Amino acid sequence: MTNPLDLFRLDGRVAVVTGASSGLGVGFAQSLAAAGADVVLAARRVDKLADTARLVEGLGRRALPVACDVADPDACTAAIEAAMVEFGRVDVLVNNAGVATAVPALREAPDDFRRVIDVNLNGTYWMAQAAARVMKPGSSIINIASILGLTSVLMPQAAYSASKSAVVGLTRDLAQQWGARRGIRVNAIAPGYFASEMTDEFEDGVLEKFVLPRTVLGRLGAEGELDPALLFLASDASTYVTGITLPVDGGMLTN
Repeated sequence: MTNPLDLFRLDGRVAVVTGASSGLGVGFAQSLAAAGADVVLAARRVDKLADTARLVEGLGRRALPVACDVADPDACTAAIEAAMVEFGRVDVLVNNAGVATAVPALREAPDDFRRVIDVNLNGTYWMAQAAARVMKPGSSIINIASILGLTSVLMPQAAYSASKSAVVGLTRDLAQQWGARRGIRVNAIAPGYFASEMTDEFEDGVLEKFVLPRTVLGRLGAEGELDPALLFLASDASTYVTGITLPVDGGMLTN
């Protein structure tokens, strides 16, 4: 009998993580490396990728930092090509890069709204498209959506919520297109509110007023609490799972 824990291993595989220069992306890269994967680290702030690369290499895996603005389709293609040159394969894509605004809808500038959509939705699509062209059957794409793609917390985040709702729909469609035909699984994780650079930008008291009362566990997510869900979807532990959006939200959807 196969040990179920072995299904979570990623030995011999190559993962690409966007937004790997900070926040959740750093943790994702470390978890994938700890499970045995070599990791391609993609971000606009390429200078900050050196720190993430050291963490990956400290776990005994290879790291390849790549400059990439996911809003640029050519940059996405170039990042995947760099992965293929260095490693010869791409088995896992984690579409983590994202930006947010918190501006009342009547005051949000068109360029600000477009930028959120361009990174969060379009960038997810361009990276998935580039990766799927080279992925072999059994590969996995994980899109990082958000609980705000499924509910609201009474804060003005129209652009962000719209982009993440669209990522949920995109995930379903790509799973349908690439499942039987290409053998690629496409799923999403919908995090609740986790301590990160993004939540650091909120004004004092905002999270306590709008988020924590909606969270059954009464707190923000902690570092590492998303990683088991990521490894489940990235690995052979989820070979019969595709097209889903998995909330990791401390119970927000129950309220």
